[in-house]
Amino acid sequence: MEKLNKDIKEKKFEKVYLLYGEEAYLRNQYKNKLGQALGDPKDRMNFSVYQGKRSRQGEIIDLAETLPFLADRRVIIVENSGFFKTSSEDLADYVKEVAETTVLIFVEEEVDKRGKLYKAVKAVGSVTEFVKQNEIILKRWILGILSREGKKLSEETLHLFLSKTGNDMENIAMELEKLMCYTLGKETVTSKDVEEVCTVVITNKIFQMIEAVAEKKQKEALLMYYELLALKEPPMRILYLIARHFRILMEVKQLAASGNDKGAIAKSAGVPPFLVGKYMATAKKFIKEDLRAAVEQCADMEEAVKTGSMNDTMGVELLIVQYSYGKFRERT
Repeated sequence: MEKLNKDIKEKKFEKVYLLYGEEAYLRNQYKNKLGQALGDPKDRMNFSVYQGKRSRQGEIIDLAETLPFLADRRVIIVENSGFFKTSSEDLADYVKEVAETTVLIFVEEEVDKRGKLYKAVKAVGSVTEFVKQNEIILKRWILGILSREGKKLSEETLHLFLSKTGNDMENIAMELEKLMCYTLGKETVTSKDVEEVCTVVITNKIFQMIEAVAEKKQKEALLMYYELLALKEPPMRILYLIARHFRILMEVKQLAASGNDKGAIAKSAGVPPFLVGKYMATAKKFIKEDLRAAVEQCADMEEAVKTGSMNDTMGVELLIVQYSYGKFRERT
């Protein structure tokens, strides 16, 4: 990001840019910043956007070779094309000799670093990866936004807010906007405000459901499942997330037993640091063998649904009923 900020500030641009990574909010922010610094997005004669896998290499190259009309440069944004996961030989050859009056900006969620196009862009242009931000950066960002609006909140409230939103910046931004509108006229944002207005991200809802299963609260776990179905969440996605959470719990339990601290556990298990404590507490309710069995049964259930021997909605429901009834043995 430092390189992008420098290029924008000094107005010295590369011929080709690749912005990629799982943090969509930052990808979009820098796509817009770079695009606005290079030209006028409203100028349809010289500012073009290609989106999706229907984008054609030849068409993009032809446009890139066309001189801009009454402008200094032609800007072409190619987004979510999938070019960086295939050979894309024509573009890989072309980016080495992009027209002097053209700037190409590729925006992708995933790339294959072994591919010819990725290697070509890296060799002649600028490549920036946008990863999920850590807890410290997210907290600083959130507090900065609230400060500009004349608001503040306690560390406890901030933890509660992040536990609901997760670490996706796009989701955090939307929930912050709701929170600021809700607390209009108030200087201090309270935990009550967060509870009243902020929505729990789907993955966190799944975790809460697993917590209910661990505590043998079958009715509560099933109610959460029905709420997810009412939100149009596909049963197979719910099953996938249940299996994912059980895998994380198993890894957290093993890492904690080996004496790892919370920071090391967060890094190895791939969970936000502010959620490690919750995972550790829930993991203590299970023995390792039962967590492994749960992961295996999720895989068996997925296979049963795919082969048609089990209805997806009922399959997930049976899984929740079975394990919230007392399948698991507790060990603190």
